[in-house]
Amino acid sequence: MSSGPGTASAPATEPHDSPPAPDSPASAAQPVRKASMFSSLRVRNYRLFFLGQVVSNIGTWMQRIAQDWLVLSLTGSSAAVGITTALQFLPMLLFGLYGGVLVDRLRKRPTLLVTQSSMAVTALALAVLTLTGQVQVWHVYVAAFAVGLATVVDNPARQSFVSELVGPRQLQNAVSLNSANFQSARLVGPAVAGLLITGVGTGYAFLFNGLSFIAPLAGLLLMRSRELHTVERAPRGKGQLREGVRYVTGRPELIWPIVLVGFVGTFAFNFPVYLSAFADDVFHAGAGAYSMFNTLMAVGSVVGALLAARRGTARMRLLIAAALVFGALEIVAATTPTLWMFALLMVPLGLFGMTVNVTTNSSIQMSTDPAMRGRVMALYMMVFLGGSPVGAPIVGWVTDTYGARVGLAAGGAVAALAAAVIGLILARAGNLRLSVGWHRGHPRVRFVPREQREELAPAA
Repeated sequence: MSSGPGTASAPATEPHDSPPAPDSPASAAQPVRKASMFSSLRVRNYRLFFLGQVVSNIGTWMQRIAQDWLVLSLTGSSAAVGITTALQFLPMLLFGLYGGVLVDRLRKRPTLLVTQSSMAVTALALAVLTLTGQVQVWHVYVAAFAVGLATVVDNPARQSFVSELVGPRQLQNAVSLNSANFQSARLVGPAVAGLLITGVGTGYAFLFNGLSFIAPLAGLLLMRSRELHTVERAPRGKGQLREGVRYVTGRPELIWPIVLVGFVGTFAFNFPVYLSAFADDVFHAGAGAYSMFNTLMAVGSVVGALLAARRGTARMRLLIAAALVFGALEIVAATTPTLWMFALLMVPLGLFGMTVNVTTNSSIQMSTDPAMRGRVMALYMMVFLGGSPVGAPIVGWVTDTYGARVGLAAGGAVAALAAAVIGLILARAGNLRLSVGWHRGHPRVRFVPREQREELAPAA
C-alpha cells in the first residue's frame, strides 16, 4: 500500500472520523450541540483511561518536585537542576517526529502498555537507589533522560489514543477533561510530595510514582477492544517523516495553530522564570508567594479546561482571541503595583492559557486524518513542550537585564502580536474584514466577509 501524500487524506474506517476543519463551511453548516461538561466520561473505555491518569498524573507531579529537590540536595547547584530538566526534554526535541512516525504505525494500546511500564520501572529504580542511600546525581540524569525517551512515544500515543476511545464527536470534551485532570494533579501532587519529602524522605515520592502506574496499566488492560473506534494505521514506508511535515505545512488549519502556540509557548509560558522573579525581586515575598502564584494559576487552568469541556467545537477564532487576551493579561500583570493584584491575575492567566492549550490540541486533532495523527501531534508537542526550554534562556536574560516587569510584558507582547498577525493573515486569506459597529445598543467587533460591507454598516 502506498504511503505517499495521496493516502494521507484518505477517509478513515468510519466516515465521521475525519471532521471538517474548524470554521470551515462544512462544519458551520452542521448544528452544534453543546456537550455536557463530563459527557465523555460516559464512555467506559475513556472512563478507565481518565481514572488511571488521575492517579498517574499525581505521581508525575510528585516525581518532578522530588527529582529537582534530590538534585539540589546532592549538588547544591541550580544549574544541575536545569541540566536535569534539559535532559528530560532533549529527547522530544531530537526524536519527537520519529516518535510520531512510530505511533502512526503501531497500535496505541499495546504501545502505551510498554511506555507506561518503562516509566514505572525507571521511577522504581530511582526509588530503590534513593532509599538505600546509593543514589548519585548521574543516576538522576540517566533516569530523566530515560523518561524523556519514553515520552517521545508515550506523549503522541496518549494524545492520539483519546480519539480511539471516544470518537470525533466527544474529542473536544475528552481533550479538555484530560487537561483538567493534569492541572488538578498539579494542585495535589506537589503538596503530597512536600509532605513525603519532609516526613519520610525523597525516595518515597519516587516509590509512589512508580506504583501509581499500576492504575493506568490496569485501565488499559480492562478496556474492551471492540468498543474502540477503529483507526487506519499508517503502513511502514520510506519518507513518512517528510510526509508528516508536508501534511502539516500544506494545511492552514494545522500550521497556523502550531506556529501560534510556538510563539506563546516559547516566550509567554515561561512562568518559572517570570513568577520566581516577581516573588523574589519585585515583591520580596520568597518561596511562599511563588507557590501561591503557581497554585492560583493552576486553579484558573482547571476552570479553563472545564469550560472548554462544555464547548462543542474548537474554532480558530477562539484560539486567536484567547491568545490575544492571554498576552494582554501578561502585560497588565507586569504593571500591577501590589502582590495581591498580581496574584489575583494568575487565575485569569491560567484560564486563558489553558484555553489556548486545549483549543490548539483539540482543533489539531479534529482537523487531522487519523492515519497522520501521531506525526502531527508529535510535531505539535515538540513545538509546545520544546518551546519553553528554548525560550527560557532568552526570557531569563531579558528579565535579569531589564527587570521582571519588562520580561513579563515582553512575553505577553510577543503572544498578543503573534495572535494579531496570524489573525490578520487568516482574515486576508479568507477575504474577511474587521467590522466595528453597534448591535442592539452594544459595540461589536468581528470579522465578516468583505461583500457584507453594505449590509453590516454601523447603525445610526
